[in-house]
Amino acid sequence: MLVSDRPSLLYIFSDQQRADTMACYGNSAIETPALNHLADRSFVFDNCYVSQPVCSPARATMLAGLYPHTARVPACNVPLPDDVPTIAELVDSSYERAYFGKWHLGDEIFAQHGFTHWVGSEDSYRRFYSSAERHETLSDYHHFLVDYGLRPDSTSLGQEIFSRHFEASLDEPLTKAAFLGDRAAQFIHDIGDAPFLACVSYLEPHPPHTGPFDDHYDPESLPVGPAFNRAPEASASLLTRVLAAYYQQSLEYGIDLRSDEGWRALRARYWGNVTLVDRSIGTILDAIEATGRAADTIVVFTSDHGEMAGDHGILGKTVLYEESVRVPLLVSIPGQNEGQTWVPGNVSHIDLVPTLLELLGAPRPAHLQGVSRAAVLAGRESLADNDVVVEWNGADGHPFPGEAEVNPALRAPWRSIVTADRYKLNLSTEDRSELFDLNDDPHELHNLYDDPAYRDRASDLTSRIEEWQRRFGDDVPLPAAPAGSSSR
Repeated sequence: MLVSDRPSLLYIFSDQQRADTMACYGNSAIETPALNHLADRSFVFDNCYVSQPVCSPARATMLAGLYPHTARVPACNVPLPDDVPTIAELVDSSYERAYFGKWHLGDEIFAQHGFTHWVGSEDSYRRFYSSAERHETLSDYHHFLVDYGLRPDSTSLGQEIFSRHFEASLDEPLTKAAFLGDRAAQFIHDIGDAPFLACVSYLEPHPPHTGPFDDHYDPESLPVGPAFNRAPEASASLLTRVLAAYYQQSLEYGIDLRSDEGWRALRARYWGNVTLVDRSIGTILDAIEATGRAADTIVVFTSDHGEMAGDHGILGKTVLYEESVRVPLLVSIPGQNEGQTWVPGNVSHIDLVPTLLELLGAPRPAHLQGVSRAAVLAGRESLADNDVVVEWNGADGHPFPGEAEVNPALRAPWRSIVTADRYKLNLSTEDRSELFDLNDDPHELHNLYDDPAYRDRASDLTSRIEEWQRRFGDDVPLPAAPAGSSSR
């Protein structure tokens, strides 16, 4: 049991970090000592899935405990409505509630939704502010760089700002990640014994894929799997095939992605930014230890979505492959687990808010759509029978917005289910649906949807998605079960 009956919560999430970027998920080559140390005393969830593989919708789920379609955040740069409370609005008001870093849910750098201490880091979402008056305000990170003597290199809505490419060119002490780690650590030192809820949200390893550790990893020595720079087969969805075709002729971030060498160089930079985030997290965890708060602070680490990084010949997220939708999830509960505890089965980000509220001793509001997994952490239940559903709500973040108007498949919504026995069904009315056996085909190379031998399987999974839609008020049209199959 927790040492304190009023524990604090340190809720850390990176942006665009896939699961296989940590030792506990099988990557012994990447340097993440802080996360490794955290994992050594955490519950490590085997298969954690996001609610939607793009920033704003995923964050709405992570902070408010609702699916994107319910939270009314179906796409990036859609603000979280005022009447949708976050976890900071659902805990006791005596908690010191702080938010550090990227928000991406509207009015980016302004305190809101129950957080009373706010340190903003992003000036790239200014055009989405709720009023023109707010354009006069710049982020805390901007002022940090100016105070250091740096000059902005770009302009936005009448203000000089630092571009993300400029920020990514800085030495480690001036990076956004280091800044957020220092400010979060200072907050922990300053609040004394008060209970706190602190969210630390990193931009990295999100693009631009560059940073102070660009040369830290040898591209040629990086481990890659069978999907690396392999174009999707003809039976794959049109969405993924068009994306792969786009990147086969791309020069993204100054890197030639028409070859294995280019993709390896990009992946090495991506790993470098994961290491950058890890070093910042180490600063925060050191502050928890130094202030004596380790015995009463729950620490959670995850990411809003993953990154393809060259698998299936694709860069970014916005697709339903495992690299895009499966992310790390660590939960450290002092007094409940001393070593690393592996949690098999599937879990969804939809369960994070209800789980954290129960761990904090706060009541669970009826409107939340997830399930508390505190009993799983206590060893009284398991995830052995848990299916998870992932949404995709249309063209959002793709590199070819013009084509989305021409090709319906590029703006089509999808619904995906990953079952407890490790099958995945991706459904869309405007594209080729997909069925993967993740047991025998973990890299999702072979689409089984049209295979007569799997019609009953596809029918069963279709009915499960339809049941989920009825339960959670989702009215996205989806294809019927394959012809010739029996409905469950």
